[in-house]
Amino acid sequence: MGIKDQFQDKAQDLADKAKSRAGDKDKARERGSQARDDMRERGTQARDEASERSSQARDTAREQRDRFEQDYDI
Repeated sequence: MGIKDQFQDKAQDLADKAKSRAGDKDKARERGSQARDDMRERGTQARDEASERSSQARDTAREQRDRFEQDYDI
């Protein structure tokens, strides 16, 4: 094997490593994107649940106020 072949083999090895690392970056980017999407979804769910609890609390307070007013004919 000549020097030219050795350099070509080394160049091919480096090219293969570069392609592999580029693929790893794409996978990492995809995982990051998925994690962001999951966090957004959780945030949306949390806001919806908080809004629902707030709405229920307002309804309960309104019902209690109505009962109080009805009991005392305010």
